[in-house]
Amino acid sequence: MGLPSVSDLKDLTEGTFMTDTTVRVPVPEPPGEQAPPRRVWTVTLAGLGALLCSLDVVVVATALPALRADFGASLSQLEWTINAYNLVFACLTLTGAALGDRFGRRRMYVVGLAVFTLASAAAALAGGPGQLITARVVQGAGAAVLLPLTLTLISEAFPAEKRGMAIGVWGGVTGLGVAAGPVLGGAVTEGLSWQWIFWLNVPIGIAMMPLAATKLRESYGTRPQLDLVGLVLAAVGLTGLAWAPVRAPEAGWGSVEVLAALVVGTVSVAAFLGWEQRGARYPMLPLGYFRRRAFSTANAAAFLLFGSLLGALFMITQLFQFGLGYSPLEAGVRILVWNAMPLLVAPVAGALADRFGTRPFMLTGLALQATGLGLLAWQIEPGVGYGQMVVPLIIAGIGISMVFPSVANAVTSSVPLSDAGVAAGVNNALRELGGVFGVAVAAAVFMTYGGYGSPAAFLDGCAPALWVSAGAAAAGAVVAVFAPGRE
Repeated sequence: MGLPSVSDLKDLTEGTFMTDTTVRVPVPEPPGEQAPPRRVWTVTLAGLGALLCSLDVVVVATALPALRADFGASLSQLEWTINAYNLVFACLTLTGAALGDRFGRRRMYVVGLAVFTLASAAAALAGGPGQLITARVVQGAGAAVLLPLTLTLISEAFPAEKRGMAIGVWGGVTGLGVAAGPVLGGAVTEGLSWQWIFWLNVPIGIAMMPLAATKLRESYGTRPQLDLVGLVLAAVGLTGLAWAPVRAPEAGWGSVEVLAALVVGTVSVAAFLGWEQRGARYPMLPLGYFRRRAFSTANAAAFLLFGSLLGALFMITQLFQFGLGYSPLEAGVRILVWNAMPLLVAPVAGALADRFGTRPFMLTGLALQATGLGLLAWQIEPGVGYGQMVVPLIIAGIGISMVFPSVANAVTSSVPLSDAGVAAGVNNALRELGGVFGVAVAAAVFMTYGGYGSPAAFLDGCAPALWVSAGAAAAGAVVAVFAPGRE
């Protein structure tokens, strides 16, 4: 047996080793060995990745009227500019987490950045709604790799007692994306053109790639091979279940297309669960985790939170422009009282969750989100002014700020550190799937009670849609009651 090679030494210095079965196992670091600058870089780069992903969920929202005018886009096409991203994001995020575990989280993080950056350039160059939607699909695939790995990188870099604060910072940066999205989208759409909301991603992505490749620490999961059958079944199942509510407003719930999507989605998810439980040698999702109350309640709360949040955002950004007559920039600035709250509150909530547990913050946050949106829906009527909306928006904003970090911390803390990527993937899949359902249901309710015929008709449809979003948050608060207390 000779001296170790250069590549062997490299593996050891990066904190991993390779066995003869190609299983890569993280090597625990002695206390104090990881330098603080490494953690700073991890939070910074992971936070920026989360910022890009969250920004592109909402940045298109204030550009919807401009897209409608520029492309002559229908309501369905406007939905798809948001849902194409969210749908692929939701359906592939488990795959993104699994790829990071198998091929290296740092390596796949860089790959995700590259895909996201190229797709952003393609979206900016789109000449019609079809090309834009296609680019958004690819963007969603890049985000599906990026976002779950942001949480995994943080969880791997920080000890449990400091993880809540780090995830709180992550939640604050995510909140910055949610807050900046409408303002940035409005400012860029009004001052330049809607294309620049995508061009802005390109230099950020290009700058981040070499930094991520050199500043992040490589780590791997414990599974020696990908669960390819599980990946396919999960992707097909989630796509079918998400496709149905997206298409239902236009095709009808009783149409062959929607019913077939529901059947294919349900059968594929059932097959996925059966395969993971009995057939997979290295399951991508250990189903036993769902028997842990912390894991299951946090994921259910995330699904309902994002259904409420994105459904409401889809309506409110249009309410301020079409219903109240504000410009895109004016609308974005006014939404700040809602969406800027995570930037201010989430880091504090994350740090306090380390001390008091996550359940109080999930429960209170979802209750505040429901209360704020309910008050807003109650105010929506002809003659409503912005001043009447400020307090409800602030209440709802504080609510989502408390839920962001507490849900993420509860999910990643409820599983072994080696499966933090799996946990983050499940959480992000359900978050994005919740967003798809939220936008689809809000749009369906809006068209049932109102429409784009006049500002008054818009208000008639907007209020019931916001009541539905408030109801989703209230259901999340009920789920949070069953979360475990601090152990």
